[in-house]
Amino acid sequence: MRLTALFLLAAAAAPAPAQVFSLTHEQMLEYTADNPYERFPDGRPKVPDAMLEKAKGLSVEEVWTVLRDTPFKQQFAGGNNYWQIMHPEKKLVGRAVTVQFMPMRPDVSGPMTAAAKKKGVDNIPPHQRVIDILQPGDVLVVDLMGAIEGGTIVGDNLAMAIFVASKTGLVVDGAIRDAEGIEPIGMPVYARGVHPSAINYEKVMLTGVNIPVKIGGTTVMPGDVVFGDRGGLYFIPPQHLKAIIDKAEVTHIHDEWTKAKFQTGKYKSSDLYSSPRIPELKKEYDEYLKQKLGRKE
Repeated sequence: MRLTALFLLAAAAAPAPAQVFSLTHEQMLEYTADNPYERFPDGRPKVPDAMLEKAKGLSVEEVWTVLRDTPFKQQFAGGNNYWQIMHPEKKLVGRAVTVQFMPMRPDVSGPMTAAAKKKGVDNIPPHQRVIDILQPGDVLVVDLMGAIEGGTIVGDNLAMAIFVASKTGLVVDGAIRDAEGIEPIGMPVYARGVHPSAINYEKVMLTGVNIPVKIGGTTVMPGDVVFGDRGGLYFIPPQHLKAIIDKAEVTHIHDEWTKAKFQTGKYKSSDLYSSPRIPELKKEYDEYLKQKLGRKE
């Protein structure tokens, strides 16, 4: 089914807090068919907490090393030249809850506003309805079309609400406000900018929750693993997370051994990088790797 038709059909099944287009349970299964893990009731992939915890030891380079050899080559959403990163010393890891904004168009927003009024939530701004459905481990991923003035998804109060509900952070291809108040919360935030204005619902409208969204140069699906560090931001399809973690474990062992050898002052870079060239060292490393991997099994 074409996505344009899919979104229209999904409107009738949208979650009550959103009153906007969403993937139905069946559509979520279809469009995330390769997910190997459990799912939330709406069908969104639910990568286990233990896997998310392991992912906190990754780097964007280690994610790239695996995804570059898959069809998912466009999952990197820009580095620190694209984002203003708050708390880059902390990793941002969690399951994507996607939100789509579009330029205001009254004949599209009207039916959604009417549906919200029918359910008695029209007095709650649409983005707050989404924040209210966040669960631990979720990361709110917001496509606000890069808007800065009038594109501020949260200030310090709603940022605190997000952090308390999700224990993770926020990604917005748009802006935040109250940066001075958000920073002490301690949560990682990836935003395009900061502006003192509030979100302007005369210029933008919230059109989708848990649908495919565009963030930077990538497409993000609900349930993707959001991974951010000071090097940038990745959206990892769940089916590739284990391979990334497994390869990174070997990389960490290799780097640990290599740095220890360099610190002795006995070896040149060409002796060790990126693989030991001296047969005796190669044998020593292979035994070290086997021992380390065996200890973790």
